[in-house]
Amino acid sequence: MGPLSPTRTMRLWGPRSLGVALGVFMTIGFALQLWGGPFHRRLPGLQLRQPLAPSSGSAVSSCLPRQRLVFLKTHKSGSSSVLNLLHRYGDRHGLRFALPARYQFGYPRLFQASQVKGYRTQGRGTKPPFHILCHHMRFNLKEVLQVMPSDSFFFSIVRDPAALARSAFSYYKSTSSAFRKAPSLAAFLANPRAFYRPGARGDHYARNLLWFDFGLPFPPEMKTKRVAGGHSQTSSPSSLDLGSSSFIQWSLAWLDSVFDLVLVAEYFDESLVLLADALCWGLDDVVGFMHNAQAGGEQGRGPVSNGGLTAEDGQLTARARAWNHLDWALYVHFNHSLWARINQYGQSRLESAVAELRARREALAKHCLEGGEALDPKYITDRRFRPFQFGSGKVLGYVLRSGLSLADQEECERLATPELQYKDKLDSKQFPPTVSLPLKTSRILSP
Repeated sequence: MGPLSPTRTMRLWGPRSLGVALGVFMTIGFALQLWGGPFHRRLPGLQLRQPLAPSSGSAVSSCLPRQRLVFLKTHKSGSSSVLNLLHRYGDRHGLRFALPARYQFGYPRLFQASQVKGYRTQGRGTKPPFHILCHHMRFNLKEVLQVMPSDSFFFSIVRDPAALARSAFSYYKSTSSAFRKAPSLAAFLANPRAFYRPGARGDHYARNLLWFDFGLPFPPEMKTKRVAGGHSQTSSPSSLDLGSSSFIQWSLAWLDSVFDLVLVAEYFDESLVLLADALCWGLDDVVGFMHNAQAGGEQGRGPVSNGGLTAEDGQLTARARAWNHLDWALYVHFNHSLWARINQYGQSRLESAVAELRARREALAKHCLEGGEALDPKYITDRRFRPFQFGSGKVLGYVLRSGLSLADQEECERLATPELQYKDKLDSKQFPPTVSLPLKTSRILSP
């Protein structure tokens, strides 16, 4: 759906919608009193960013590649794979990254400009020209705009909350107190309030994680109804009237005004084609390998199909979407906006580009990788390519084939390097040490 056009902005905030808007702002004002105003601190006002000029076609000569980028890296949504392509693009083109001191920008706290390594406030010398801001943060627009120009290309990625819940439960079981107490995801979703406590350590991973990462405030708890056995449940996703919540709709409209594109993990390759088109990049700029995938997890990125699920899986999917009802609203909204863009791009044109992207990825995998695919970490002896292991599942990685030419070796290394090692590589490139220091042992990382 992208940024709001001037016409759409007028429709949203025009005189005929004044009554609706007044009701929305009253709802928001009441919510801000309840939550101490975190949303107000993020937004200096309700001024919408100006929409980008429409693309005049697919010809590369008609546009210049976008190189000022803000990527909100959401958790367990395929974002590590997107991060790798941004690392590679910026590395090849000599772009400057806004980097955290370690590996995240103070997450789960809201992003602050002061957390960017090398950032200088106004009046303290010339600011370094940052091109890309892309590492883990909880989004905070006001502070992001202290680091990046307002005409940067803002984008992110979402995933079906049911698939996200499966991945998050496995990955964050030792981190989230709610997940740690639950014997299984099914047991957790059958009665989540028996395990979940708002504000408990790590429990932001256990409910509406996407909404949290986008930096949005939370509305009052939905009423629950008691069911047989004493369990409490929210309404099923199909019965939730998302359009009745002015707060949710206002939040989604605000996100539309900020983010130029939101990718959808279940349509990952289609999203990459649209991203390349929006950035005026080539397909080779967005082709890459999957990163941070867990062994035994869902390797494919297709949508969850109710027709292919068992009754038990279908029930778990419904419960996950209901429990994460804000994430479900986000997902439905941006899934619709993605398909609106696909229709504008052209179905047949998109299918051709996706086929080309996949063929290029397969060719790169055969050329670069031992076995042509991701491997169990026990086979990865080169620490440069061994992904950080966290959670109950093994995180897969890559081993490069021997005998590559120097040029191919360099590009294949970029494709295979996990996000933490690549961040360290970019850090040493932008901030080379002035004095030789003894090597330190690997730092203990937090998820």
